[in-house]
Amino acid sequence: MKIDALPTRASLAGNQIALGSIDYDERATMRAWEDFLADEPKCVRDPIRPSHVRSLIHDSWYRSATGGINAQGIEAPLSSDRDEIEYLTRANAELLSAARRSFASIGQLLEGTGAMLVLADSDGVLIDAIGDKKTLHDGMDIHLAIGGKWNEGAVGTNGIGTALWTGEPTFVHAAEHFCAGIKSWTCAGAPIRDPLDGKIVGVVDLSGYSPIFRPHNTALVAATARQIEKALAEQQQEQRTRLLEAFISSAPGYRRKDGLVIVDHRGRAIYRNNLPDGEAAEMTSGPIDAGRGRWLMNLPSSGSEADIARALPAHLRSCHITPLKLDGDLRGAALVFPSAPTVPSPTVINREADKHLQDAAAMIVGESEVLLAAVDVACRVARSKSVASLLVEGETGVGKELFARLVHAGSRRTDSDPFIAMNCGAITKDLFGSELFGHVAGAFTGASRDGKPGVFELANGGVLSLDEIGEMPLEIQPFLLRVLEERVVHRIGDNRGRPVDVRLVASTNRDLKQEVAAGRFRRDLYYRIGAVSITVPPLRDRGEDVLLLIEHFNRKIAAASGDEPLEFSQEAVAALLAYRWPGNVRELKNLVGRLHILARGRGIGLHDLPEEITDGGSEPQPGSNTAVSPEEPAGTLAEAEHQALKNALTAEGGNLSRVAQRLGISRPTLYRKLEQYGIRRGFV
Repeated sequence: MKIDALPTRASLAGNQIALGSIDYDERATMRAWEDFLADEPKCVRDPIRPSHVRSLIHDSWYRSATGGINAQGIEAPLSSDRDEIEYLTRANAELLSAARRSFASIGQLLEGTGAMLVLADSDGVLIDAIGDKKTLHDGMDIHLAIGGKWNEGAVGTNGIGTALWTGEPTFVHAAEHFCAGIKSWTCAGAPIRDPLDGKIVGVVDLSGYSPIFRPHNTALVAATARQIEKALAEQQQEQRTRLLEAFISSAPGYRRKDGLVIVDHRGRAIYRNNLPDGEAAEMTSGPIDAGRGRWLMNLPSSGSEADIARALPAHLRSCHITPLKLDGDLRGAALVFPSAPTVPSPTVINREADKHLQDAAAMIVGESEVLLAAVDVACRVARSKSVASLLVEGETGVGKELFARLVHAGSRRTDSDPFIAMNCGAITKDLFGSELFGHVAGAFTGASRDGKPGVFELANGGVLSLDEIGEMPLEIQPFLLRVLEERVVHRIGDNRGRPVDVRLVASTNRDLKQEVAAGRFRRDLYYRIGAVSITVPPLRDRGEDVLLLIEHFNRKIAAASGDEPLEFSQEAVAALLAYRWPGNVRELKNLVGRLHILARGRGIGLHDLPEEITDGGSEPQPGSNTAVSPEEPAGTLAEAEHQALKNALTAEGGNLSRVAQRLGISRPTLYRKLEQYGIRRGFV
């Protein structure tokens, strides 16, 4: 029997498929396969292969054997999970769309021929199948159906998997298959390449029982693959045009002399114009010719400018970012590099920084002296150019991250300066170094194939918040100290240093001095990050900040849900003031949210509060007002605050210094509140 050999790589380069002729002997090929399995080490190492076994097939048998494939296997792995099939369909929507026309025209011709045409993704998993009904039915016996996995690593030598491996049109006939259960089939597969970057995105394959073999089967699937690639190119051209139109309609301030890069939904550059020299060197110019779509990023699904900026390489983050949506879905982004950016005057910079600082400070609700003192220190650090790190200490739930964001708001120079937060208590010991400093490709088992920047690189030019820094493994701490001192980070597995300009805000709920004494935290690192420190007070020490926070969360939650704010009775307010709040502000916020959901009316009494607050087990704390007037209960927090002021004045005999201390507020705040409510000190 005569069959045609696959085209050589050289012939394919010229888009010409040259078919040679070789002898195929079924019995001899079967004997060679049996000998291979019987004496595998000798067969593998013997440079002389049987003349009737093609080198492509012999090499594939070797890969299959050393890869652990069962030569007596009768079928490919199959996923019949409906959710997984739906995911495959969504993930390969573009490929399926591009193949639809070719499959529809060829499918009509295959009925009664004993052949079926299948489409597989880049992993060899079948996502579509058409053709002769009986052959489609018989294909189910070997899982040659949607969901079947046909790469060489799953089922050994076959037309789909071997075409994926070689990257060329390939046929595998009868006994040439590695698994015994599929040796009655013949198949010819051709890879489908993405026209933009040349990567293999799938395989088209013609399969059936061995009698359907024809010399032109390989040419047929190769031609079909080219048709699908042409359809992919048309789709990409259309998307490119629509993304450009979307950018033009959403960025009226763009100037022709500005640099511009458009990336598609896969984060590949599909258009570039007027790029500065530094950025141009990083990207290949041109539209969508093969191999010209340089991958730049993984486009985040959130579509926010901040997330897109973090996903970009560090050298591209100086650009202006415009997310681009098509039909309501995020399908790309525009990166604009201003040609001649105007440098604002120091006065303008300071004014903008102060505004950001005021806005961030307003997010920290409270007027107690201890809290305002902590906010003042954070604002001083934010304005200072000489302080590179800050240590924020405090119990869980006090809002330490708000202070990190306050420093970021007051120190950022542009709107794109990043804020990166990492919880040291949520990272496993093995991954700590990789998350902190990044790694290069292949640095360790499980490392990203393309490498990965660490949080220091992601935070370059901005603020890095390391929460729960006391959880950091002791062996990692010297490397963190080195980065802070040298301001250079080395990815794991890389000798090249990467300069970073990062302001560090470390926070912890531990007593780091005790950790140092116990040998669990390095003394030199503690002094490095703790040159300036803030202690965020627990809620129980903040007096009537409890009332302000209840009012804040009450109105915020009501506005979000479209309801009226809750009204707290005086007894409820007194119980809330007396409670110790072990969970601090987080616990209070969760309580108000729960009351909005569970309360039967808008009025909140003692019976609506949790037992731990109303059981009387918590003794009144210094600085908390628990004196309750026998007057009529107040209906709002403002009325409760008015009554609390009167109670404190009565209890302290009108001494304003002691009243302010009792309420946990400053004297100026006390004067303002007395004036606000029209209370005179002599009323007692």
